[in-house]
Amino acid sequence: MKTETAQKPITNLQGTWELNNGYKMPYLGLGVWKAEDGEEVINAVKWAIDAGYRHIDTAKAYDNEEGVGKGIKASGVDRKELFITSKLWNTDQGYESTLNAFHKTLDRLDTDYLDLYLIHWPVEGKYKDTWRAMEKLYKEGKIKAIGVSNFLEHQLKDLMEDAEIHPMVDQLEFHPWLVQKDLQKFCAENNIQYEAWSPLMQGKAFKNETLKEIGEKYGKTPAQVVLRWDLQNGVITIPKSTSQDHIKSNADLFDFELSEDDMQTINALDRNERIGPDPDNFDF
Repeated sequence: MKTETAQKPITNLQGTWELNNGYKMPYLGLGVWKAEDGEEVINAVKWAIDAGYRHIDTAKAYDNEEGVGKGIKASGVDRKELFITSKLWNTDQGYESTLNAFHKTLDRLDTDYLDLYLIHWPVEGKYKDTWRAMEKLYKEGKIKAIGVSNFLEHQLKDLMEDAEIHPMVDQLEFHPWLVQKDLQKFCAENNIQYEAWSPLMQGKAFKNETLKEIGEKYGKTPAQVVLRWDLQNGVITIPKSTSQDHIKSNADLFDFELSEDDMQTINALDRNERIGPDPDNFDF
């Protein structure tokens, strides 16, 4: 059976895919989860932008938005050339508190708009009011695209039931052990762009023998194999690194293409196993 690989162009590090509102989102970016605010995250962002990245993903909960903003300024690249994502934390959910939290995020990032703003987790009883606030900010032009993170199919359906604007992105845990093909299919049918967090399984990908063997065929690392697999599945990916060498290596994905057999082999590693929290059962 053929895998449902993306019929989307994968060309180079600055390549983009179009969201359901027509806004263009780079399909490879830098994640900064656990990157310490200050010099560590400033350097990571600057190195990534210097290497050609144009997509940076942060969140209020990462406590490093200020450093991300400084790294962007230090890069010298025009803000309009960059795609900046942040996420609303759970304790800030609700209509008025979302509006307040958003403006604080802008202040910390030292920018006057976001390219993408996400609801970080589906807090029951709150995410619909939160979404109304995000729709308002979107209509005002303060956010170019709005979406969610960690929403499963039933939560997406519930949100969309009352939403005026459908989510443009759903950022989810996605890696060879957690593929969630049915959720991918649902997102595709509803024009919601799938995006991966923890694509390298918090380092476990480096040790997987199957990924090592596939990498040897292409002269690539297991990390590069997984990130290329993401893109060929039509999934935007944001590997996290604070190492200049790894940041460059993670972007070296555009001189090879995984065969259909290798895509299937990686898909078959799926065991529905999470590394992070379950969106149906979290307590923060």
